[in-house]
Amino acid sequence: MPGKRTAMRKIRDILRLRLSAGLSIREISRSTKLSVGDIQKLLAKATSLDLGWPLPNNLDDNQLANLFY
Repeated sequence: MPGKRTAMRKIRDILRLRLSAGLSIREISRSTKLSVGDIQKLLAKATSLDLGWPLPNNLDDNQLANLFY
């Protein structure tokens, strides 16, 4: 059974907090209420997709979801 999807807003927050604000994974976990493991997986996926912050303006939530899921 596949895991629960993370909201695109939270993915955007994770990327912003890590890449722009420089927060640690544990700090991001406390801020977003997601597990450290989930955040690590999302950041690893973002790295493999070569995503940076800020995200491209033309990348909407549907496109972001297609990239991550």
